[in-house]
Amino acid sequence: EESIDLPCSHFPDYPKDSHPEPVVKSGWLDKTPPKGKRFQRRWVQLDHKYLRYFQNSKEVYSKRMISLQCVSAVQPAGDQRFELITLNRTFLFKTESNARSEWIKSLEEVLRRRQQNGGGGVFFKSCLAKTEGLLEMTSPRTKVYTVINNNRIYLFKNRQEYMNGLGITDIDLSKASLKESSKSFSVITPYRTFFVVESEAERQRWCACLAECVRSSAPVSRVCEKLWSKEFNRVCADCGADSPEWASVNLCVLLCERCAAHRCLGPSVSKVFSLKGNDQLWTEDLIKALCAAVKGSNIVETFRLLFSGADINSSTGIPEFPTPLALAMHSGQTNQVELLKHNQKSTVKSEVNTAPSLSGYLFKVASANRPITEQKPRSFTQRWCSLNAGMFTYYKTEQMTHRCGSMKTSEIICLSLNSPGNHFEHTLEIYTDAGRVYLFGADDIVTIKEWFRAISMAMLPTALSSVCGLCDRLGRLLCTEGSLGTGWFCLSGSMLQVLLEDSVQDINLLRLHTLIGDGAGDVVLGWRGGYVHLSFDQRPHFPGWISSLRRGAGSGNEMLSQQQLTKSGIPITVQRCIEYVTRHLMSAGIYRKSGTTSRVSALLDSFQQDARNVCFSDKFGVDDVASTLKRFLREVKGGVFNGEDNSRNWLKVAQNLLSELPEVNRETLKVLLNHLYVHHLSEFNQMTMGNLGIVFGPTLFQTDGSDPRTYTVVEEMIQNYCAIFNEEMWTCYEVQEKEEMRELHFEEKVLPLYFSLGPDCHLLVKKSQYSNDIKNYLSSLCEKEWSVQEGTLYYGYRSKLSPPTWGLTLVCGQQQYFCCDNEDEFIEWMATFLSLQ
Repeated sequence: EESIDLPCSHFPDYPKDSHPEPVVKSGWLDKTPPKGKRFQRRWVQLDHKYLRYFQNSKEVYSKRMISLQCVSAVQPAGDQRFELITLNRTFLFKTESNARSEWIKSLEEVLRRRQQNGGGGVFFKSCLAKTEGLLEMTSPRTKVYTVINNNRIYLFKNRQEYMNGLGITDIDLSKASLKESSKSFSVITPYRTFFVVESEAERQRWCACLAECVRSSAPVSRVCEKLWSKEFNRVCADCGADSPEWASVNLCVLLCERCAAHRCLGPSVSKVFSLKGNDQLWTEDLIKALCAAVKGSNIVETFRLLFSGADINSSTGIPEFPTPLALAMHSGQTNQVELLKHNQKSTVKSEVNTAPSLSGYLFKVASANRPITEQKPRSFTQRWCSLNAGMFTYYKTEQMTHRCGSMKTSEIICLSLNSPGNHFEHTLEIYTDAGRVYLFGADDIVTIKEWFRAISMAMLPTALSSVCGLCDRLGRLLCTEGSLGTGWFCLSGSMLQVLLEDSVQDINLLRLHTLIGDGAGDVVLGWRGGYVHLSFDQRPHFPGWISSLRRGAGSGNEMLSQQQLTKSGIPITVQRCIEYVTRHLMSAGIYRKSGTTSRVSALLDSFQQDARNVCFSDKFGVDDVASTLKRFLREVKGGVFNGEDNSRNWLKVAQNLLSELPEVNRETLKVLLNHLYVHHLSEFNQMTMGNLGIVFGPTLFQTDGSDPRTYTVVEEMIQNYCAIFNEEMWTCYEVQEKEEMRELHFEEKVLPLYFSLGPDCHLLVKKSQYSNDIKNYLSSLCEKEWSVQEGTLYYGYRSKLSPPTWGLTLVCGQQQYFCCDNEDEFIEWMATFLSLQ
């Protein structure tokens, strides 16, 4: 066999906690055994020291670990394969889809950095091992070559593989305990127990070494955490080894255990202490020195102690004066008191942890690394779930203390509520940064919403959590406009909230003017306020986001309010068809003649799939487009009048029912009736109001045409369009001899002009073609609005402001400040405001 299996009896609560090194890349790969041709699927992890592969993604102990120090090259091998070439063996891996280039790039980058840093492999032959040799292990019963170094146990098939840098796995002794018996000893970890059997002499030698390693690998102290928080303290100052645990006080550097041995030349030359010793070794002397310094007037000494790490809030051990500040005040040292107050850490109040907490039973299916919709239906099992202190944990029952699994809320990148294709009535999907998908269900929607809200508040940034309520889907995506290439997105129906930098933008997906994808898998969203470029992501949350965005952006099979809309709020299908037909109003029998059925069906299908990207080709005639519009209005869900009841009562109370229609339905009807002024050209197209009523009556009311009242209603609406929609913006034109039209200026006097016209000239009053555009433009520019009658206008402005000379103050609930460029403008504004009042 290539290696041995070391299955876990218990799996870690959070998988990343079991790996000492940050994982650069991980995923499923297929590999071939040394003498086989059939690929075996393995979970592969790459860090800065090793490439490991496991039986599955939950296992803690690998089947093989390859020291990157012994890797000589990484190269593609065709058909999504790549080779990892070591000193005496070549490993062949096969990737899924187009992931090969990413794996090769990651490996080459790690190898390049190792060459620059000159780092060696931990179990490579140049390393110094504390103890090594063959040990017999049970479960499975086999002998393995064992090396103890850096408080870890490394297992190899034989010594030759140890020298070649090819290991089986490693065991972290910081999480292990040692149990001895008369003839054997066992190393017990949270995940499994390793039994090792040997002779009495060998047992004593190994036990002594292991006991020392277990003691020295105790969890890092507060001093370690504080020093390692600085990047330059994370490596040995001499050899560059990671996580140095010794410090040279006189040289102010951190050293690894190996380098600390030859640095320590005696207490008179080099003082080297362990960071894992008693914390008081590092703080006791500083506290005593600080207490002594604050009693005197030597400010410089106090400064030196503070910058050396002395804690101002530490206890002095004197009940009457518990802190150095109290001691300085008692000693009458005013300068010391001021210095301590300015540097007192207690003045900076730490934020109270307001992370939400929640617990209760949920139903769960086994997690996976692909979208839920691509999985086969699985059975749900009940689990006790808990959200607390930034951790989401689930247990078998409420009474159990052993966790079945957990995840940090900071690692959650997406939440989805009741996604289509799930196998439970009310579900919650959780996607993690590692590409895992967790599916939870509940019997009622209230429970799922409570969990969704709690988890979202724990994972969202403050800027978005303050404005984001309960939604359908939220999380972060890769986008070029976001901070560090990432943005937060919150989707509720067709409304999308986006946090790219520090501000939240609200986007109505129905009114997007661009939603396209390129060949690389990226997606571009364009709306009136700008663009967002979403980068392709292989993790399973990305396809769900794209399908959700497309659903939110409108569908041709939904009601008018859920169609893809223009910026004026009408369906794109209606707008495009009307624009096309308007250019052919002289066509005889327009709307009465039917188009070719096949072309009408093809065009309507295109609009229903994605109306934004439909273009009329030369094969479509005006009758095809007109028939497409009629068929769309006839078949749209709910109809223009929003249901059968409204259709029956329309003629009686037209204006009242109009006000009750949804905004999209009302605007669609308005645009359509405004377009049907084609009856003015009935001399050419033979489409009178009566004919238009016969054509559009059954279409708008979605009937079979047997009820003649539908004709009358539509005819009446065309005839009374201005009265129904309160269209009162008209323009006067002078029509000259050559049929040239000139729009009159608003200050021109009409009657004198009328009597001065020649015999072939006349005036024409008609609705302004720009009225709607003007209304939309003015309404879009308005930021705030106040009632003139409720406001009070004052001359002048607040003294701290520095506008131009002519300033105004408007008081309407709160004060608003305005300024004018000159005195004439100032007088005009004041006079206009007062005259309106």
